[in-house]
Amino acid sequence: MVEQARLRFVAKDAAGVLAYVADNYRSSGVTKPDVRQHLLALYSLYEALRARVQVDHVEIVDGDVWFYTTGEITGRLPLVGWVTVLSWQREPEVARRHGQVWRLIGFQD
Repeated sequence: MVEQARLRFVAKDAAGVLAYVADNYRSSGVTKPDVRQHLLALYSLYEALRARVQVDHVEIVDGDVWFYTTGEITGRLPLVGWVTVLSWQREPEVARRHGQVWRLIGFQD
């Protein structure tokens, strides 16, 4: 799931990325509409994007999948070249099965 979402991200396919996010997603106050706005802003600013994501740890908690990732997003700006947009280490995320599909639900804070 992580790799498929990463591929949609670098293809600048906001709808494809958002297909992996539950409608009730909420993490640290960020909702699915916020994720959509962030994606559209990134896609408008950068000519191209790259993402490296490594899954560090996975555990099952009450049927939900908690996973921790480390990664980096870089973007290519006109006249500047490649720059680091975001990097993180061992950040948690939560996914839940919705029918036949796994979707990110966040921490539901």
